[in-house]
Amino acid sequence: MRTDVPSPQATTPRSTGRPAVAAAVGVEQAEAAIAEHYPRLVRLGYLVLPPALGRHRRVLTAHGLAQRALPPGRRGRRAGSVPVQRGAGRPATDPGYVYVRQRVLRGALAAGRPVRITGRGPGRLRKPPPLLPQVWGLRVFPPSGGSDELTMERALSAASAQTRAAWALIHLEEMPEPAVRELLAAVGLTESEARAAVQAAQRLPAGSVPDPCSLRARPADLLRRRQFTRGGLVAGAVALALVTGMALARPDGGGAGRSAVELAADPALLTRGEPAAWRDAARLDFSVWPARGPAVKDTELLGRALDTWAEPGGNVQVSATPGTHTGPPAGSPQLLYAGEQEGVSLVMLHDGHRLVRYAEAGDAAALDFARTDGADAAGAAAVVLHRGEGTVQYLLAPWVTAAGVRDLTAPDAAAEPLETDEDGVTAPLATPAGRPECTDFPVLELLPDPAAHGGGAPAGELPFVLADLGELTPALLTFGAPHTGPGQPLPEDGREVWARTACLLPSVAGGGVRTVNSWEFARQPLPQGGGTASWVCTRAETWRGAGSRAMTQFQAPPGGEVAAGSPGAVTASAESTAACGPRAPEVLGGVLWRSPESTWFVLAAGSEGVTAIRAEGEVTGETGPARGDGGGGEGGAGQAPEAGRMLVLPAREGVSVELTAELADGSTLGVLT
Repeated sequence: MRTDVPSPQATTPRSTGRPAVAAAVGVEQAEAAIAEHYPRLVRLGYLVLPPALGRHRRVLTAHGLAQRALPPGRRGRRAGSVPVQRGAGRPATDPGYVYVRQRVLRGALAAGRPVRITGRGPGRLRKPPPLLPQVWGLRVFPPSGGSDELTMERALSAASAQTRAAWALIHLEEMPEPAVRELLAAVGLTESEARAAVQAAQRLPAGSVPDPCSLRARPADLLRRRQFTRGGLVAGAVALALVTGMALARPDGGGAGRSAVELAADPALLTRGEPAAWRDAARLDFSVWPARGPAVKDTELLGRALDTWAEPGGNVQVSATPGTHTGPPAGSPQLLYAGEQEGVSLVMLHDGHRLVRYAEAGDAAALDFARTDGADAAGAAAVVLHRGEGTVQYLLAPWVTAAGVRDLTAPDAAAEPLETDEDGVTAPLATPAGRPECTDFPVLELLPDPAAHGGGAPAGELPFVLADLGELTPALLTFGAPHTGPGQPLPEDGREVWARTACLLPSVAGGGVRTVNSWEFARQPLPQGGGTASWVCTRAETWRGAGSRAMTQFQAPPGGEVAAGSPGAVTASAESTAACGPRAPEVLGGVLWRSPESTWFVLAAGSEGVTAIRAEGEVTGETGPARGDGGGGEGGAGQAPEAGRMLVLPAREGVSVELTAELADGSTLGVLT
């Protein structure tokens, strides 16, 4: 369940510069600042609060600090003076925000220090009073942001509260170093402490952090609450049942007298594949992967992973691809990997239809779920084991004999070898996932063992090509017309098409993508010496079957406004559709195009099953094998049966046209919608 704490939309408060003059802040002004900038205040408090509190208490305490940041006094009265932040000679526009931010920062830093009770004896401590809001019966925590966010949170958790405060002010509040030092001094740090905190914060990387205003909720203390409501007789019966269960359990850790949940959480009962099991298997998938990694015998780590899977706590980030169940396993899962990468402990598990990755760093942990039922040799060739800062590491299938990295946008460049250790873990490689710009697109190339061909791997020398779209399983990239069946590993003639499709891949990410197939359904000669354009249809299939996405592209030849290697122009797209796949292979595309002579044309092209195309609206015309010139004088370029698949009509800039096509069986076809 996802619970969204109200997050008022706010302009970004920028407080650059140093405190200069004092301004009186009223209660109403501070209240308005809290309402407007509430998410920023909560995030600041969450990052500075001690990680030892756990994610549930940190979330609630951060909200409480923001809500209690009002100055003392009543409405209509003025509060005390506060320094107003100035930047480059310009006074800050929101002194109320500056005031409440300082209150939140002071409270978060104080939460890490014990409060001494005077008059109660030396060393006597008390906890600070509880802050609103209070949540009973639920554990709340920010949703998972992936292992890169986990790595950032781990780095902040290892830092001091003063360093976390300086990091938040530098990277989130965008304050310059002098202003950060002065603000830290204003909340109680000495000059040397403030300077040291800023220096330590500058050594930490910049990265994404959890959003404590967007929360997930889980039940908490169910057994304890139920226990409090029961009488002694019921408690005695429970104790008797526990004793009986222990007596029935086998000394060797077997399953007699134990529940399915207990069995699934026992690391001693994990399924472990043999290293060579895949060679004799009729089908290659995750079920024939061996258990690998230096920690496969670390029962404490494996036990924590299984316990967390069975019942994630409030400090656990949980993410799942669409359509993937996040509940506990029905039986003992299979162990694929256990080890550590860049200080993060990792366990990869498989329960027959799901991959589950457990990652822990310090007191934070993450569970990532991905549906993988029906996997074959290509789909089970690799999984994402760990994400770093702009990098990714894969765990490879045992039938992979060689790995390389290729820039998908450079079709003529050779793949570079990728180092892989004895456990099948690759060296870190650059990932295109999450990049704001697409200057290149690294993909993973894997060459399967010849013995894998009988298990579902295609024969031949072409490698699998896999792209990281930000999910646990990379997407398999293929090329080929759906009329002839599933796409095949990328041939030489498919690389040129994919080079101009690569930067469009982020548009299909996030849906649990299994494969992405592209195919060139038409090549159209362009009027007025424009060269020859390619019409491409790209279809992304998901592991769950539903939610497929398709799009048509117009890849104009380089020249004029079209740079060499530039992405194709998406002319239409559709979601949850069978279009451009084996069930509905026919496709129609259209575009308004300007020639090198600055003349506008309506262009349209269809796949092999199209016999005629018709345009209606502000420009009209049609073409077909019997009509010769294509209705526009230039649409007949090419000979039958190509003539019925191509349409060229003179037009004006900005015209609106509706395109339909006729198929050989008499049915009609429209563009993707």
